[in-house]
Amino acid sequence: MQYIVLFLEGIITFISPCLLPMLPIYVSYFAGGGERSMRKTLKGAAGFVIGFTAVFVAMGALAGTIGSLLREHQTAVNIISGLVVICFGLSFLGVFKLNIFKGGKGTMNTGNMGFFSAVLFGVIFSVGWTPCVGAFLGSALMLASQQGHVAEGMLMLLVYSLGLGIPFLLSAVLIDYLKSAFNWIKRNYTIINRISGIFLILIGIFMATGSLGRLLTLLS
Repeated sequence: MQYIVLFLEGIITFISPCLLPMLPIYVSYFAGGGERSMRKTLKGAAGFVIGFTAVFVAMGALAGTIGSLLREHQTAVNIISGLVVICFGLSFLGVFKLNIFKGGKGTMNTGNMGFFSAVLFGVIFSVGWTPCVGAFLGSALMLASQQGHVAEGMLMLLVYSLGLGIPFLLSAVLIDYLKSAFNWIKRNYTIINRISGIFLILIGIFMATGSLGRLLTLLS
């Protein structure tokens, strides 16, 4: 069940206000500039997803390592992790603003982007836009750190990356047919942010109280 939560966090990250509006730019990157072809666009999108997935999975391994080292202090890890995620949720609700959640503005020349260039672009995205996707990425990392296992941390961030990457792949191919859906999401960002904030706060409370595992087991 916790993997379903992480997958949903990846999807919500995709539709976040600082990420979704940039999608047409990403698609033009995947296409390598000029006229789009489905094969070239999909190959570029796949490289992009592989790039940021590799970085996020490495971050999951680090979170799992830290969690394993702090396993004897599991109660403190739970409380700190939960409070951090609750702060993310309060930021989404507008209670206060965390300036770390501002996306980068860097660009790169993509006129002749191939597969490996797209992978590099995915790596750059994962680093440069981590503040933009930080709330749900941070929640996923906090959850991974609670597991106390490197492999578990890597797997959890892989699931999160799939939740973020699959919509990227679909949108890269179907963007011309999804404009109305994207416009609806943009018009309802306020509601989406509130739901996202409440979702994060609830996860944070369960993490802080150490009851998230029991809840997920019950739901399973």
